[in-house]
Amino acid sequence: TLYSSACLSFPLLKLLTGAPGPIFTCGGNITEESGVIGSQGYPGVYPPNTKCVWRITVPEGKVVVLSFRFIDLENDNLCRYDYVDVYSGHVNGQRLGRFCGTFKPGALVSTGNKMLLQMVSDANTAGSGFLAVFSAAHSHERGDQYCGGRLLKPSGTFKTPNWPEKDYPAGVTCSWHIVAPKNQIIEVKFEKFDVERDNYCRYDHVSIFNGPEINDAKRIGKYCGDSPPAPVLSEGNQLLIQFLSDLSLTADGFIGHYKFRPKKFPTTTVLPTTTTQPVTTRPIPLKYSVALCRQKCKRRGTLESNYCSSDFVITGTVITAVIRGGSMHATVSIINVYKEGNLAIQQAGKTMSTKIVILCKKCPVIRRGLNYIFMGQVDEEGRGKIAPHHFVMAFKTKNQKGLNVLKNKQC
Repeated sequence: TLYSSACLSFPLLKLLTGAPGPIFTCGGNITEESGVIGSQGYPGVYPPNTKCVWRITVPEGKVVVLSFRFIDLENDNLCRYDYVDVYSGHVNGQRLGRFCGTFKPGALVSTGNKMLLQMVSDANTAGSGFLAVFSAAHSHERGDQYCGGRLLKPSGTFKTPNWPEKDYPAGVTCSWHIVAPKNQIIEVKFEKFDVERDNYCRYDHVSIFNGPEINDAKRIGKYCGDSPPAPVLSEGNQLLIQFLSDLSLTADGFIGHYKFRPKKFPTTTVLPTTTTQPVTTRPIPLKYSVALCRQKCKRRGTLESNYCSSDFVITGTVITAVIRGGSMHATVSIINVYKEGNLAIQQAGKTMSTKIVILCKKCPVIRRGLNYIFMGQVDEEGRGKIAPHHFVMAFKTKNQKGLNVLKNKQC
């Protein structure tokens, strides 16, 4: 039986764990109160060079709540190749986010009774696509389970659901879009803060972005733990604050305040020094990087001689490689970890990945799609740092045996 992804109701969720499952097609107009949307051909690999659009409409007076159950698209820091866009409304709506890789956002909530999903793929596909469920909710229910909104007043407050009476609920996403006049910037301060603690804020967390949407390239920081982050200043006149809680532990939550400031106020962002691992990319000081990159690009020593002097040793596939300034910023899908140190490793299902910065973009040269052995240092944000004198080489299966021996080495 051919099911249009536009016509699935919630009971069909039961089919998703068994066979035979529904067959998902490319896009559709959806007028159900709840249902399931899947990329074309899910769970098979989605086709290349496609653009699919799903338009969801629920009854007037209700809002659309969308939750991704699974996402596996070609990974890229900026989601430039394959991605899913989610918009509030059908025409000229606010984009709630752009998603790729295996990052699964929390629930996304429209401001009215319409929502639009658009999935785009380029010539090279790399994954099973996505599966999402949606349902209609009464807009007044948002006070308890849902939160966020568009903040336009010169000053105001934002807080987690249930604050301060009880812990925030599990499985919610709140997005506050703060918009100041064009000639002003926004200052954000947290008065109280208690969000499930994790060294890399992988579970419950608050992210703050310059601009009106979720965009890793414009992320100011990612925060969790029980100490308030330092004050944050926007670069322009818009900020997006997103709070996400997963389905397990919860905590007290937070209350924060914002206010508009004249643009002449210094616009340097103050990064937190306490409870979090901020995701903001700190540039390498120019003098240091220029001097460093004048060194002759030549690998020194052997696997054995570099093992103990390195903070981390991994093998992995380069998924993305983006030049920023004089450095190369790469995302590496990990094959094996031989020495972890303080390297920040993200896990989605069985897939592990990490961020590595090649301080001198041409030394060593790495290419997207190829496998390497990486040995290097780790910065204070948990990213791998590779300088010209560090050890990087193409990884072949024959290297596995030597690396396994080194893993047991006492340094």
